[in-house]
Amino acid sequence: MKAMAGRSGIGRAGAVLLAVATAALVAPTAVTAPAAAQAVMAAEAPEATLALPAPTGRYPVGVTDLHLVDEDRADPWVPERRRELMVSLWYPAANRHGAPDRYASPEESRLILQHLGAEGVPVEALSTVRTHGVTGVRALPRHGGWPLVVLSPGFSFPRTSLTALAEDLASRGYVVAGVDHTYEAAAVTFPDDRLIQCLVCTLLDEERVKPTDVTRGRAADISFVLDEVTGRHLIGAPRPAGPLAAVTRAGIRIDRDRIAMAGHSIGGASAAETMLRDSRVDAGVNMDGTFFPPITTDLKRPFLMLGAEGHGEPGVDQTWDVTWEHLTGSRLWITVTGTTHSSFTDYAVLGDQVGLPLQPLSGERCAEITRQYVAAFVDRHLRHRPSPLLNGPSARYPEVVFRP
Repeated sequence: MKAMAGRSGIGRAGAVLLAVATAALVAPTAVTAPAAAQAVMAAEAPEATLALPAPTGRYPVGVTDLHLVDEDRADPWVPERRRELMVSLWYPAANRHGAPDRYASPEESRLILQHLGAEGVPVEALSTVRTHGVTGVRALPRHGGWPLVVLSPGFSFPRTSLTALAEDLASRGYVVAGVDHTYEAAAVTFPDDRLIQCLVCTLLDEERVKPTDVTRGRAADISFVLDEVTGRHLIGAPRPAGPLAAVTRAGIRIDRDRIAMAGHSIGGASAAETMLRDSRVDAGVNMDGTFFPPITTDLKRPFLMLGAEGHGEPGVDQTWDVTWEHLTGSRLWITVTGTTHSSFTDYAVLGDQVGLPLQPLSGERCAEITRQYVAAFVDRHLRHRPSPLLNGPSARYPEVVFRP
């Protein structure tokens, strides 16, 4: 799926992030970029509600948002400001009696859809998406805390683009931290109603920054988020004031010794970069992202490369070939037939619902495969559970191809 890669005005540098790997990976039957970008926006009217697939685990899902400010770090894109991030925490909840979580505000929807390059479509389409997480509910208690999975979205995508995966992992017994990387997403709203757009898109267009600047900045973001959400105040200290008060009010407890990171596109590349820089991350997943930079230092911890159909061919993306040789821990390289670049995000499902599929495989099937294989991987390496899906081809999922 060239989907979401073909934003007009990205320029040559931005294309490195959003299109270079993608264009080479598109199946012949895939939807072209402009049509795919419009798929998410083609609802007849805002009242035609869209919906994410229901989580498959046994726990209800709670969600709360955090506004985190790193007072020790200048923002890499706006150095006169301290680095600040919006983070969503999804978690196993004690009950379902909360307010439905909002996927996007009307203004966020308008900016995201505008950023994707489609005009003249219902601008509030993404604000109608029905989610399954609820706000204002307490976490289900667990001695020692729940394992943590951090999610980093693709370039220009908001953290909400991975909501279906986040909700599913939370329903299976994980705390999930979805991170918006400020100035790298189409729209990020802060509690004081500031709405920040994608400054880095312009910087890339003008070749003032490189893709590797993005991954290294994201690695620093993730380390800061880990510092915050695994601090002592979350494991029994008096209730703090400030942004983490919501975490303790909800009773969210995180097991700091069991942490994984997964990302889509450059978020997946950032998972590898983060693991090289931060030993707290025990396992990583790259969902169809070119590695900026490719790994050339041995990474001895588990890593999954989950690619769209074209990523199954050695030589298509040299960064995958180089990185594969330096994954010296438990490693897997699998691809999914009938998928394209954005098939691992919510937009695969939403595209189907508005009648313009983004890939040959159904969006529901894309979501099912993504959630099953990511969950199997983190179950194996954070919980030491048997994960037969990872042992080889499955009759249940014949679309999934294992590279020898």
